[in-house]
Amino acid sequence: MEYIITGFIQAFRLLFSGDAQTYSAISVTVRLTCMSMTASLLVGVPLGFILGYFNFKGKRPLRLMVDTALALPTVFIGLMVYAFLSNRGPLGHMGMLFTLPGIAVGQTILALPIVVALSATAVESMDRHLRTTLISLGADRRQLLISSLWEVRFSITAAALTALGRVMTEVGISMMVGGNIKWHTRTITTAIALETNKGLFGMGIALGLVLLMIAFAVNLSVAIIQKR
Repeated sequence: MEYIITGFIQAFRLLFSGDAQTYSAISVTVRLTCMSMTASLLVGVPLGFILGYFNFKGKRPLRLMVDTALALPTVFIGLMVYAFLSNRGPLGHMGMLFTLPGIAVGQTILALPIVVALSATAVESMDRHLRTTLISLGADRRQLLISSLWEVRFSITAAALTALGRVMTEVGISMMVGGNIKWHTRTITTAIALETNKGLFGMGIALGLVLLMIAFAVNLSVAIIQKR
């Protein structure tokens, strides 16, 4: 029990003293999360809307594939991205291995099925009379799309938060594709794993507390937006 208390004391010292190594991992994580979430939302929300709103041939097999991708292990995604980005891979010439964009690609692949599946579910549960009402009021296609998305905005926000949680807490992709390089590609989660294995519980606890604070800040912001 004593080492846990000591770890928390060290954690607060690292956070309040502005430890460069600790804040480097935080900075890398924030940048990666912004990159991967922006890409997954820009691609995933329209795809989820199409999948949930329209009926077309092959919709059921496609939905099954998306739902299956929800359970993809992060280490498998990391392995495949590593294979494509390595020197022997088809995309090796791009030099993205052991870089933040390379990790962001893997994290986008991780988050995309979550955004697509949950957005499609939200659209499918939308009131079917909404479309008829909007058309009767003279809405064009653009207004129909915007109004439908606005109707399910809270569900899409929940989908984004779910994807955010998965992205921020993953380890496999960051470790395999990023290489856990200090000052460069080391994220909060990979730093926690490394420092804990070294017996340095202080930094691990400090970074864990940062993850909790980020999660709390995001959820608080969403709650405020929904209330307004």
